[in-house]
Amino acid sequence: MSAFTGTARLVRLAVRRDRIQLPLWIVGAALFVPIVVASVRDRFPTEADRIEILRSAAASPALLLLRTAPTGPSEGSMIMFSILTYVAVLAGLMSTLAVVRHTRQNEETGRAEMVGATVVGRHAGLTAALVVVAGANAVLGALIALALLGYGLPVAGSIGTGAGIAAAGLVFAGVAAIAAQIAQSSRAANGIAAAVVGVAYLVRGLGDALGEVRPDGYTVVSAWPTWLSPIGWVTEMRQYAGDRWWVLVLPLAFFAVTVAAAFALTVRRDVGMGLIPDRRGAAKAAPALLSPLGLAWRLQRGTLLGWCVAVVALGAAVGSLSQTVREALGENQGTADTVTKLAGGGDGDLLAAFFAAMMAIFGAMAAAYVVQALMRPRAEEAGGPAEAVLATGTGRLRWLASHVAVAVGGAALLLVAAGVATGLVAGLTDGDLGGQVAEMTGASLVQLPAAMILAGFAVAAFGLLPRLAVGLAWTAFAVSLIVGQLGELLGLPQAVRDISPFTHTPALPAASATAVPLIALTAVALALGAAGLALFRRRDLAI
Repeated sequence: MSAFTGTARLVRLAVRRDRIQLPLWIVGAALFVPIVVASVRDRFPTEADRIEILRSAAASPALLLLRTAPTGPSEGSMIMFSILTYVAVLAGLMSTLAVVRHTRQNEETGRAEMVGATVVGRHAGLTAALVVVAGANAVLGALIALALLGYGLPVAGSIGTGAGIAAAGLVFAGVAAIAAQIAQSSRAANGIAAAVVGVAYLVRGLGDALGEVRPDGYTVVSAWPTWLSPIGWVTEMRQYAGDRWWVLVLPLAFFAVTVAAAFALTVRRDVGMGLIPDRRGAAKAAPALLSPLGLAWRLQRGTLLGWCVAVVALGAAVGSLSQTVREALGENQGTADTVTKLAGGGDGDLLAAFFAAMMAIFGAMAAAYVVQALMRPRAEEAGGPAEAVLATGTGRLRWLASHVAVAVGGAALLLVAAGVATGLVAGLTDGDLGGQVAEMTGASLVQLPAAMILAGFAVAAFGLLPRLAVGLAWTAFAVSLIVGQLGELLGLPQAVRDISPFTHTPALPAASATAVPLIALTAVALALGAAGLALFRRRDLAI
């Protein structure tokens, strides 16, 4: 028997297990393409229109940080400027979640040990996971290429775009394979892999923001940090603007190295154990662990700390840009209009519009944390700990409500941390410390009801369809993010944008706050959460 014996059967098992989740990810990411293509053709039909908006973007480091460096005025280049980094991030998240689900999660739940007792090689499980994820990325890349070709875009750029997105997914699949060997829980492995995706996006953004604007004024040559990011490798392929196919060597080589490292690490640990073992707990449990709320906090605090570090760092970076943004927006009306659209409108204060756009990003980060935190009950249910807890005097509603309380409270903490960090650095820069801290903290906290909507949806999905809860919750987050945060820039109809809770959040500090939408969002969130609790109380536990 070789180390790869049984791989084919495990591939079939993984495909059957992911027959719903992976297609949702693939179709959702691929549908983003025709939406953006239609929007670009409607809003920027001529080269002159595209040059105007790209000049604005090239003059704004903040927009380059969020999107990517523009490479030319062609229709294809404009589409890449609008979509490429976002789809690469979606491919990365799809890949990391799938690899961890079929490796570390199987070990955590005991499935790997049961399967390993049969005629299965040591590397079969990891190989099967990578084969399935590689196939999913190939399908995603092919759909994207076909969608672009269907709109009549050049063949080389369209195929290069699909290949680049697929290569980005492979890079992060390799990262997740290593994370699954290092961490002892699927939650920790997902956290490590997702953090790498986030860092890759920010490093790429830093390189693009520091890039050099060419004499034409609308193309940008990215700085060296972009080459340190796997997402930067995708953008540096310069689809529709030179089509540098040789850049594909970087993600493919990285994938090969990480997979080899993951296989090497697999044989150096026991099944079910990570290279970094869980540290021993105290001899006596803290009194707080006697309650479901204390237990939920203990399980979630590490993840929350990681998110806090991320939002504080980003908030400090945003606050430090206040003077730069004021100068850039004051000199370029096109950039000012774009930022104002990102912020959802405003009263004409361009710096306030910039901060409102950044607060919306913090709101999305808080919502992502909420979804991640509320997937913990599903992991507890599938893995068995929930059954042991619920066999005691702890009721179902109290157990699930404790996780919800920690998730929503954690989101509020993240938003406060983001607002304080942004206001503190901006205040030190502008000489108005107290005023900026108060204003930015308030502007960030109004994002909480939108995050609560996604919390309520996640709880409702967990109560009604527990086996699909993870996929449904993350799909809802992705849809809300795309149509809410980017709907105005993409030219989506108002009826479509209204689907997202982010659309109804006041754009503080650029606009005046009104209580009605916040109260309505909170009421809907509470209704969804209550429905989820009631459904969970009435159903059987599901593995």
